[in-house]
Amino acid sequence: MSNNIKQYLADSDLLLNAVGEGIYGFDLQGNAVFINPAASAMTGWDSNELLGKNIHEYHHHSHADGSHYPASECNIYGTLKDGVSRKVAGEVFWRKDGSSFPVEYTTTAVYKDGQIIGTVAVFRDVSEQHAADLALRKALAEVQNLTNELQRENTYLISELQQQWSGEGLVGKSMSFQQLLQQVEVVAKTDSTVLILGENGTGKELVARNVHRLSPRCDSALVKVNCAAFTDNLLESELFGHEKGAFTGAIDKRKGRFEIADKGTIFLDEIGELSLSAQSKLLRVLQEQEFERVGGNKTIEVDIRIIAATNRDLSKMVEEGTFRMDLYYRLNVFPIAILPLRERVEDIEPLCQTIITKLNAKLNKQIKAISNKSLKAFKAYDWPGNVRELQNVLEHEAILSKSDILNVNHRSLRPVRKSIKLGSMENAERVHIMAVLDQCSWRVGGATGAASVLMLPESTLRSRMKKLGIKRPLINTAR
Repeated sequence: MSNNIKQYLADSDLLLNAVGEGIYGFDLQGNAVFINPAASAMTGWDSNELLGKNIHEYHHHSHADGSHYPASECNIYGTLKDGVSRKVAGEVFWRKDGSSFPVEYTTTAVYKDGQIIGTVAVFRDVSEQHAADLALRKALAEVQNLTNELQRENTYLISELQQQWSGEGLVGKSMSFQQLLQQVEVVAKTDSTVLILGENGTGKELVARNVHRLSPRCDSALVKVNCAAFTDNLLESELFGHEKGAFTGAIDKRKGRFEIADKGTIFLDEIGELSLSAQSKLLRVLQEQEFERVGGNKTIEVDIRIIAATNRDLSKMVEEGTFRMDLYYRLNVFPIAILPLRERVEDIEPLCQTIITKLNAKLNKQIKAISNKSLKAFKAYDWPGNVRELQNVLEHEAILSKSDILNVNHRSLRPVRKSIKLGSMENAERVHIMAVLDQCSWRVGGATGAASVLMLPESTLRSRMKKLGIKRPLINTAR
């Protein structure tokens, strides 16, 4: 069996040695039969020192707190026993020098003729991500500690942000919206990459603009690229520019969006629509901050801050093989999730007030308010188009209105959702909690965990998860 797994890995030796993630291959006895250079570089153990050995005893023997980690409980060896693939976070590997580093890894069984002949573990060092999480938790803790003493200053900050955002029609009083403002304030002061997640019409571009506006780069350009608006060839030219004669129609040299955004911020909207080819080209810029124009050979270096946005589930796309894992990790440094309007109905009333004020100026109207009946209907409606749909409905009704009180024709809305029964309420709660957990990489506690996003004590969330039967899913990637 050992020779079988060795031969299996030898067939892919060139590829496995070239990737940036650490890769181990194990035979059925749990001994290492393959170690790629990236694994050796991360652990400090030369492959010759570990081949044929039980790697768990060398650098997976203890938990992060130093307590013993029995080999019988090791997830890697667990896959050898049951063939179930696992995705593991929250563990550490120990280097040869005695230090440790946090890892995330996946384990996949290797089969031949229907029988398990070994397993492969792919891991990566997440020290930078943990450091960013720690810095964020520290920053949020400092904000929390100062809340009572600096209530006026914090209120003023929120007021200023609300004023700026209200000019674009995005306001709110819900706890999730207030937390969004705090997230924007915290991350804006850094140069970290931001990934904005939310349905269409929730205001992802507005969040991106405010991150840039509050950042040290605010005096430089914010350059937007809609990744879904170009073919692969056109996108490459749009992002990186081209030299004269690089292709038919290239009559002049042209700078690309990355070059224009130098010293500023680039906003990559609809990042989930990129092809794999375009993702590869983008990854190099994110890693190296350099590129060549199409048709050129001169390397151009840039200093840019990346903000990306998508309405798609990138982690699911990674599992499906339609989005590069390494690009996903590069982008997902600081995710900001914007809840859909139907999940923050407290914000509908202030949104209506702000939008009506803008419409009065635009349409030369004197509308004072929206009727209670219309507001009640708005709060019962699902708003599939979110804030953008709300703006459109209000503008349509304002144009037709001859009164200073806006009464919305319910035909302007799609069918109002029916009353929710108890069973479906629990199902809706289950779906919502699982969606937030997925956005938070299934972290329950901590400043960036699901409990914080849901504004619940961690113990309460865990209790609800237990009652609703919510468990972290196992990702089976075995073939």
